[in-house]
Amino acid sequence: MSDEQAAERFNQARAAQAMAVLEDYAEMIGDLIEEMGEARITDIAGRMGVTHPTATKAVARLKRAGLVISRPYRGVFLTEEGAALATRVRARHRTVVDLLVAVGVPPETAELDAEGIEHHVSDTTLEAFEAFMAKAPTADRG
Repeated sequence: MSDEQAAERFNQARAAQAMAVLEDYAEMIGDLIEEMGEARITDIAGRMGVTHPTATKAVARLKRAGLVISRPYRGVFLTEEGAALATRVRARHRTVVDLLVAVGVPPETAELDAEGIEHHVSDTTLEAFEAFMAKAPTADRG
């Protein structure tokens, strides 16, 4: 593998990781809005286990990407695009968890493992997971 090919592979991996972080924040903001009607930076930071400045920077990235809007002294709200992203990520997460549980992974471990897998599994693989789960007996699901 050439240096250029290696560099491109690592660039793609870093871009995927950056997108995974945005997806996690969008999903968390959606969860907070569902639970509390809005997502405040303090709540986002607490749920994500990060500092207030880290959450603020992430929200700024989400704003630049057109995924959230924020209002002074109110909170952070998903745009239509952000809400769609949060819904997709949540569905991917659930599919991965269900598959892991179906193959014998304990539910708690499946939830933790799905946090990483959900961002990196291709649409083709996710469709295969869903097809497998559609055929799997429902008693095997967590």
